[in-house]
Amino acid sequence: MRLTLTLAIRMRAVIARVWLLAAISASVASPVASAADPVTTMPWREAVISVTHPDVTARFFKEIGGYEELGRGRLSASAIAAWGLDASASGEYLLLRAPMGGDFGHVRLVTFADAGRREPMRPGARAWDTGCYFSLMIRVKDMQSIYDDAIRLGWWTETPITALQFGESDLRVVIYRGPDGVQVQTYDRLSPALPEAIPDFERMTAPFNMMQMVVDRDVAYDFFTQVLGFDTFYKGKPYTAKTPTPTPIGIPLNLTTSVPYRAGIVYPVAGEFGRMEMIEVMGLDGFDYSDRCEAPNLGILAVRYPVEDIERAKATLLRRGGELSRDISRVVLGDLGEVALFSVKAPDGAIMQFFAP
Repeated sequence: MRLTLTLAIRMRAVIARVWLLAAISASVASPVASAADPVTTMPWREAVISVTHPDVTARFFKEIGGYEELGRGRLSASAIAAWGLDASASGEYLLLRAPMGGDFGHVRLVTFADAGRREPMRPGARAWDTGCYFSLMIRVKDMQSIYDDAIRLGWWTETPITALQFGESDLRVVIYRGPDGVQVQTYDRLSPALPEAIPDFERMTAPFNMMQMVVDRDVAYDFFTQVLGFDTFYKGKPYTAKTPTPTPIGIPLNLTTSVPYRAGIVYPVAGEFGRMEMIEVMGLDGFDYSDRCEAPNLGILAVRYPVEDIERAKATLLRRGGELSRDISRVVLGDLGEVALFSVKAPDGAIMQFFAP
């Protein structure tokens, strides 16, 4: 069984590479839009998280981070249809925003009813398991107090408070796991000071990054840069520790010197928010959950980016060889109103949605 799983993962990586070459060829041939032109020029507006009880999950954001409630209510029939669910299904949402404000980094908690069997998207959620979204990333201050509060609320941690040196930044990192397996990764930057572009905050910022665990970092990276036209914040070489050292993603301590991982971080436009990250753990074969990243399953369901022109965004993506997982439809989203929206999937199944009024 293990051998079959490994072969399946490797075969999917090969298929993804073939798909990617076609996508790159299409983008080169297109006279209308080059790969340097992003599908959107704005950071992602919101992360959509599928949970059992929105108010329970919301306590982490509201009680620790001081997030405010922007709205709540029933999911519209058009929103249900946009997830590909039967018309008999229903649902509710709770929309949250960090106290720093802004039209970015919102958290939309949704729950579905009468929509069929709900399962975790990433049961176990180890870093070497691929598919869907791994964690939502937030900058914080005073990591120890947040750690204590998270435990009090019934959340757990996948790692201890772990030191990470990223360039010149001295960071402390923790991955928290809450109800329904939802993971939030927090960064406390001890030095140097945070960029002035980040609005002042007391304990937690809005989410700024979304992490995926992928079969092949380069395949995922090329999808974001060549098909979506995103720019590069970071693309690193495979990394291993010189001595056994705890890692933020929880690689077993005795393997940190022999199991490398490589990361890439992209964004549609340079800035401190709206980033997407992909990490490949090289040499540990886990499970592939890329076929489970759909509603009503539990976990981080989607990231939504606004665009100025939905038809143009769709046409640009298709010219570069991209494919829609769901075509443009009119959807009523609570506290956003009626929008035109379409969905695409990253190579490892994570859903990205683009919308315009």
